[in-house]
Amino acid sequence: MTRVLVIFLLIFLYPHTKSIGQQSDVFIKAGFLYDSKSNQLLPNKIIHIQGSTIKSITGFRKMDKDKKVIDLSDYTVLPGLIDAHTHVLFSQEANEDFADHSIQTLTMESDALRALRGAKRAESYLEEGITSIKDLGNSGLYLDVALRDAINEGTIDGPRIFAAGPILSAVGGQVYGVTHQHQNIIDLEYRIIKSSEDAKNAVREHVNQNVDLIKICADNLPNKAFLTIEEMSAIVEMAHAYDLTVTAHCITNESARNAIEAGVDGIEHGFNLTDSTLTLMAKKKIFLVPTENSRSYMETYAKLIGDDLDGMDWVNGYISRGKKRLMTAIEKGVPIVAGSDNYTKMEVSRGKSSTDMLRTYFEAGMKPLDILQSATYISAMHLNKEKDIGTISPMAYADIIAVKGNLENDFISTMDNVVFVMKGGKVYRNIGDSSK
Repeated sequence: MTRVLVIFLLIFLYPHTKSIGQQSDVFIKAGFLYDSKSNQLLPNKIIHIQGSTIKSITGFRKMDKDKKVIDLSDYTVLPGLIDAHTHVLFSQEANEDFADHSIQTLTMESDALRALRGAKRAESYLEEGITSIKDLGNSGLYLDVALRDAINEGTIDGPRIFAAGPILSAVGGQVYGVTHQHQNIIDLEYRIIKSSEDAKNAVREHVNQNVDLIKICADNLPNKAFLTIEEMSAIVEMAHAYDLTVTAHCITNESARNAIEAGVDGIEHGFNLTDSTLTLMAKKKIFLVPTENSRSYMETYAKLIGDDLDGMDWVNGYISRGKKRLMTAIEKGVPIVAGSDNYTKMEVSRGKSSTDMLRTYFEAGMKPLDILQSATYISAMHLNKEKDIGTISPMAYADIIAVKGNLENDFISTMDNVVFVMKGGKVYRNIGDSSK
């Protein structure tokens, strides 16, 4: 009887564990509050926080003197931002070759050193108001899962990590030029799929290691091997059986069509998507994570690789193609999820580099509040976490940031002026801090 009672209590208490712990009450006065679900700014709101979660949102009222109040009445308060395409365990110089650096990382950088460096990068996201990231591989054998767990248990500071584990890929992964006798090195970074049955087992392996989602390479250029529709379908079927979403790295339009036919939930990059493929994505509600960069980012990149800024016609083409694809996707109704994919060292912190995604979308023509919705509620929704993150609403985590300025009329400068960061009810940056 005692054993049955214990089991009953565990089952009953489990859904409520998010709110268990320190139950200190904090009240935030928000001059404007961004409601990410309705995509509008609401004036004069008070957010009641209890422990790590939000208890209620009300209008301005007189507060008792004994209440702990954080006065952000001169600022705009937002849900913590989400970068839905990161590689926090990987970093390279602008002029380094990806394959060469990958092999060096796998053979000359210990897992311990790699994880410690990743932890340092992860912490920098909080400074910029990014309280969650979707980390998509290039992270060794589940180092992203370990880093996530270390953050969740409070051992180190960092954003909430939604970890994919090793990318599921065809032979060779994305590391090109490796001779046949050394292909085993690739197994340290990618889960190589050999058949449809093997694809199912790969998902089971990931489930056993407690990943949050599945990332596949539908193509892995410049390597020529693609996953087949049958292999991707097997991955999707097994992942969905475990309530995991599947997102697909796609460079070519053909691989994106194959991934869509296989039933994936999202497309990462999608640089060469045709209008007809975007129409299909809109019909099936498959999300797109555009990962281009802004003109200023590309100019910095060109400088770092020693390119002549006067001869950068290729940048104009890159910017133009990205803008056309993004705006066409929006017009057709494709859900847009904000993601940076910035793993190159750009003379700023990783978190700061990540915020270039906001500038990129703005320069391409997205409206400010639509960008914020893509970086909050829509991103959370496609992680199946819209009740927990990406929103300021009752029972959600108290992941809250504040910015100074006018979001709709001066978006870039305002988003570059994060003055307050809270994650899970803990303040990481407060008004008056001069560290930024």
